[in-house]
Amino acid sequence: MMLAYRTLPALLVLALACTGTPPEDSTTNDLASGAEMTWDDTLIHPDEKHFKHLKQLTFGGDNAEAYWSFSGKQLVFQSTNPHWGESCDQIHVFSPGMDDLRAHTPRLISVKGGRTTCSYFLPGDSLVLFASTHEASATCPAHPERRPDGKYVWPIYASFDIFVSDLHGNIRRQLTNTPGYDAEATVSPKGDRIVFTSMRDGDLELYTMNIDGSDVHRVTQSPGYDGGAFFSPDGTKLLWRASRPSTEDELKEYQDLLKEGLVKPTSMELYVANADGSDARQVTQLGQANWAPFWHPSGNKIIFASNHRSARGFPFTLFMVNADGTGLEQISYGDTFDAFPVFSPDGRHLVFSSNRNNGGTRETNLFLAEWVD
Repeated sequence: MMLAYRTLPALLVLALACTGTPPEDSTTNDLASGAEMTWDDTLIHPDEKHFKHLKQLTFGGDNAEAYWSFSGKQLVFQSTNPHWGESCDQIHVFSPGMDDLRAHTPRLISVKGGRTTCSYFLPGDSLVLFASTHEASATCPAHPERRPDGKYVWPIYASFDIFVSDLHGNIRRQLTNTPGYDAEATVSPKGDRIVFTSMRDGDLELYTMNIDGSDVHRVTQSPGYDGGAFFSPDGTKLLWRASRPSTEDELKEYQDLLKEGLVKPTSMELYVANADGSDARQVTQLGQANWAPFWHPSGNKIIFASNHRSARGFPFTLFMVNADGTGLEQISYGDTFDAFPVFSPDGRHLVFSSNRNNGGTRETNLFLAEWVD
């Protein structure tokens, strides 16, 4: 899930100005302690009716893929922030109700170096998993140069493996140790299985395994990139993004790029299947890039990022759709980048990444919304 459009220069633009009137109610109970949470509702676009309140959580750098602890009190996320001494994505943890990241650096978990991504809490909230390249090198692997053919591509680092760490950076277990890319791991709300993306069989496919890394099963079979998967709230289904080359030329392009350790993410749709991979079906047929999906707590709806209404490929905004593909609704608005939406376990809050309120810089920050259905 480190594969993110947020690094595209064209996306890093000033967000549309929103209403400047003071919020009627600027405080509410926070997520963890019952203390008061201060909101800034001037950050809400007038059409964002599902955001009752909004708060900016980070202030600088590239911050994305924030995921909740099982208790809903903490967030783990990845960041590249030069002010925190980072030159490529690293993993941090903090409490959104208690910690002021404008004043203090959040706790670093990925202390071994390398490039890290795709962090997620394990049951009990004392351990997290994430993918890291540190076994190959403590330095950051190179980002691909701009291609002469102009194709926008994501790197698939073969040195990524999945590790379990405590909240102080002590590696407790290595979950994968196969040649090629292993990353994009998330944990079932039931706490029994992990889903992840791997190149171990020569294509980017989804696999599941036990919490300790045992009992690995492949759950997707079709050529194309399968990734960014999440279990449904009851743990019975999987949701993910996928590219499906539909012609011989598209398949050849995909396979040629994969040999270079690259994938082109400009055409993706959402899919749902049972947790064992059976009864797989396509949810969206919108065109362009539909990605970063996450389940609504009801298990009946899906929130995701998309540029399907953007003639120039930008902006990316949040949408929600029923799990059967009906009832498409736009959630976020503005000429900016909104992605990686994740509901808290109780469904009361949504954390997401956005370029809004970045002062015209190239910053992508985390935002917390109090959600209204």
